[in-house]
Amino acid sequence: RYTKMKTATNIYIFNLALADALATSTLPFQSAKYLMETWPFGELLCKVVLSIDYYNMFTSIFTLTMMSVDRYVAVCHPVKALDFRTPAKAKVINVCIWVLSSLIGVPIMAMAVTKSKGKWLLGKDGMVLCTLQFPDPPIYWDTVTKICVFIFAFMVPILVITICYGLTFAIVGTLVDIDKKNPYVLASLHFCIALGYTNSSLNPVLYAFLDENFKRCFR
Repeated sequence: RYTKMKTATNIYIFNLALADALATSTLPFQSAKYLMETWPFGELLCKVVLSIDYYNMFTSIFTLTMMSVDRYVAVCHPVKALDFRTPAKAKVINVCIWVLSSLIGVPIMAMAVTKSKGKWLLGKDGMVLCTLQFPDPPIYWDTVTKICVFIFAFMVPILVITICYGLTFAIVGTLVDIDKKNPYVLASLHFCIALGYTNSSLNPVLYAFLDENFKRCFR
């Protein structure tokens, strides 16, 4: 049933939706934390919520990056695409994405703790924070985490996505005969190219740079 829907692209989209759905499930806890200015849900849920936050960030960005590679292969290497762009391989790649995300998600879960004012200088009276407790020396590991997030959740995806879409547009531009003398055609061409790059550029920003944990890297 729904065999036509079982394509590599749709499987990547499902993986993206799954990561977003998990992140959405934590919103009630996040909202309560901001409204109450404390974390009332205990340490176990603290670990779950923080790890899901990082899982969502990395799985979303890795999936978007893989989708750009998938589109590049489909356009620039159509023969190889028949073997590469299969539902089975897309599922394997999705599993690999979650495994790679676990390299940061599992340590985050282990380091997530709840702290009260007695153990946290910025705490208020009766305030409990859900935060990360890095091993000694904490400043070193905090810096390492920030650098890893910046490189693997922003710089590398941006580079891969830019290269893949750049090569795709370059190939398409040589194959398609466009009447470049027509101003409407020319304007539409520039708009479509800009729209494609805008999509590629904004996705990593929306999924990473605007994320609360990613912004913490720049504080």
